[in-house]
Amino acid sequence: MKIEILRIGQRLVRDDRVTTHVALVSRAFGASRILMYDANPEIKDTISKVNKIWGSNFEVEIIENWKDVIRKKKKESFKIIHLTMYGENINDIQDALRDEEKILIVVGAEKVPKEVYDMSDYNVAIGNQPHSEISALAILLDRVLVGNQFKISHPNAKREIVPSKKGKKVMDKTID
Repeated sequence: MKIEILRIGQRLVRDDRVTTHVALVSRAFGASRILMYDANPEIKDTISKVNKIWGSNFEVEIIENWKDVIRKKKKESFKIIHLTMYGENINDIQDALRDEEKILIVVGAEKVPKEVYDMSDYNVAIGNQPHSEISALAILLDRVLVGNQFKISHPNAKREIVPSKKGKKVMDKTID
């Protein structure tokens, strides 16, 4: 399954960190790319540094027009999934989402324009209470990929965490 993320909107100062975390979750939970509208371009550098150290070909692109992106992705046979607490419950539609070949997940910040709801194939709620878009994205990606995203290894990583019952172990792959 090909998964891309579209982040639209950003509230001043607060959302630099939130948008960075949306990008980090996207990368770690199996998406191949994030397209960011109205976002701080420094986030692209941050994610590039993470990719260099921890490995990945995850892409970050700053875009000018989110509507054009959605239209283009629809023409490329992507299904548009809009994360919103007003949508259908994830428990009711997760099987249908798993059957899709290409998805673009729209993650909003401030009040999302009505057009996003109308342009989306799915409006998905992780819960119907206010919550973080970061947690909603992580849950959606985990439900769609059924945990398989954690089996991915990054051969171009300079560092790799070695899972352990206690303590922390990080392998430096640049040392022979």
